[in-house]
Amino acid sequence: MLVGGDANAAAAEAGKYGADKLFAAGGDELAVYNSELYGTALAAFCRAQSPDVLLMGSTAMGKDLGPKTAAKLGCACVSDAVGLKFDGAWEVRRPVFAGKCFTDVTWSTATAVVGIRPNAFVMAEKAGSATVENFDAGTAGVTSKAVVKSVAASSGGTVELTEAEIVVSGGRGIKGPENYELIEKLAASLGAAAGASRAIVDAGWVEYSHQVGQTGKTVGPNLYIACGISGAIQHLAGMSSSKCIVAINKDAAAPIFKVADYGVVADLFDIVPALTDEVGKIRS
Repeated sequence: MLVGGDANAAAAEAGKYGADKLFAAGGDELAVYNSELYGTALAAFCRAQSPDVLLMGSTAMGKDLGPKTAAKLGCACVSDAVGLKFDGAWEVRRPVFAGKCFTDVTWSTATAVVGIRPNAFVMAEKAGSATVENFDAGTAGVTSKAVVKSVAASSGGTVELTEAEIVVSGGRGIKGPENYELIEKLAASLGAAAGASRAIVDAGWVEYSHQVGQTGKTVGPNLYIACGISGAIQHLAGMSSSKCIVAINKDAAAPIFKVADYGVVADLFDIVPALTDEVGKIRS
């Protein structure tokens, strides 16, 4: 389902990944994201179509919109799902206790709003196309209590952390803000996003938008490279669902090695530049 935006372009993209139909609602009032109006539209769709499950990304927008939509419908809401299956009834798997355990959740309401953690599922391309069916968003006469006056977007050319397939993060082991460029250079060579631990964000070395962790952004890339990060629980909660974790740390006892698939016990100032050079050679 699409609220606002170009329905034809979205249908072509959705069709490549197996969607048969795209339900769309447009209008000037939906041109810019507004949780009240978008929530009204999603609730109107669910009342008309009665879906078993309404899936959306557990992004900043999805975490805002999902609970609001569920409240309007009086239905169940499950966030940060990393698994979904149907065996007589729907069942969702989600992390709990800062990612240390997983719980399987079912619901008793007719519809449930489920937020999917980014990169939790592999999208397989298929030959096909999706038709477009418009629906009434039910926003006529609805006056929003909040109005979007402007949108301040980050500069282009960088990969968004929560959507990146590869993330390279730096921690206190980089020793100073001037050395974060080592992380950025490796990320750039891999076409990856650059992340950071809470420690160096709190120290003012890196902007908060780069923070990975329980109080930052939750990521689930195919590859996560942790450079000079000890592996505090707060950080692990934000990246432990990564498909493959590589840790570079000169402390062999660092907790990060307990979750890493591959560990390099060495000084990151030796490893990261060499790795950047090798990736550059392969790519060229």
